Formats: sequence, structure tokens, C-alpha cells
Amino acid sequence: MHTAIVALLTMILPLACTLAAWASGAPMGEAIGRWFAFWAVGVRLFTAGLSQVIRPRFTSETIFAVTDPRARPLVRELGFGNIALGTLGIASIAFPSWVVPAAVGGAVFYGLAGAAHVMAKSRNAKRRLAMVTDLAVAGVLVVALVAIAVD
Repeated sequence: MHTAIVALLTMILPLACTLAAWASGAPMGEAIGRWFAFWAVGVRLFTAGLSQVIRPRFTSETIFAVTDPRARPLVRELGFGNIALGTLGIASIAFPSWVVPAAVGGAVFYGLAGAAHVMAKSRNAKRRLAMVTDLAVAGVLVVALVAIAVD
């Protein structure tokens, strides 16, 4: 279920909405930025943040393989940050001028998180999924930001 949700929110829904917007005449960079900011930065990070606040054990144990309960407050703090960035991404759908800030914040977050996963000495399946999707979303957001800047 986790894999399906991650795929849906970071790739499938943003791509579907981007293609629909592009087919309707929106510039590609604007369409990519808008829909990846909303789905991948907004909805994905907001829901991940809620999960980390409500059930930090899932993230600490299944993604990072840390079983020490003392890690849970740190996971909750990560959740607060995800909720904050996710709120910006969700709000960008109503406030188009917020797309670029949401995309910049998302690109930085996803890029750094992906790099941290790459440098990890060991990765389980969930951490590999996080690594791949983090780097992919960061790359797509950078492409969108460049395309928006060029338009």
C-alpha cells in the first residue's frame, strides 16, 4: 500500500494532471511546476508529515531501520517540516504565485533527502523507493523551474 501511495502522489497524479494541462494549452514548465508542486510537494509531503507525527515508529523503523524509541521525537519534527512544506504546495493550487516557492522548497528538500539516501550504507526496499522518488521529483521540479524561468 505504501508503494502505491508514493507512486500515485509523486508520479502518476502529477504526470496525469501535467499532461492534461499541457494538452489544454498551458506552457509545459508552468504545467509541470503547478501539478508537481501540488501533488508531490503538497499532498505527498503533507500526508507523509501527518503519518510521521501520528505514527513516527513507521518511518523510524521501516524506512530508516532505527528501532530506538528515542528517534521518534526526531521523526515527529521531520513530520512538522513536511506538513509545513506540504501546506505551501497544497496552497499553491489556489495561489499560482506560490508555485515557484513551493517548487524551490520541494526541489531542495527532495534533492537533499535523495542524496542522503544515496549516501546511506544500507537501504531496504522502502528506503530505495524513497531514494528513487526523492531524486526523480527533485529533478522534475528543477526542470520545471528552469522552464518557468525561460518562459
